[in-house]
Amino acid sequence: MRAIDLSTVTWRKSSRSNQDGGACIEVSDDLPTLVPVRDSKDPHGPALVFPAGAWSAFVTAVKADELSVA
Repeated sequence: MRAIDLSTVTWRKSSRSNQDGGACIEVSDDLPTLVPVRDSKDPHGPALVFPAGAWSAFVTAVKADELSVA
């Protein structure tokens, strides 16, 4: 597995994040083929990195309310 340097990316808070400081994620649009995602409450902690196509499919499914909680 290859390490990805995220030290220079610009992070933005999700528009769906809780404005009171809970349940917040940040994403970066700086990498053309990858989408890093992190917990905004732990900016120096780990980030998950998804292929851009997979992230786009996930966001589309969320917006269409296609994900169910079992």
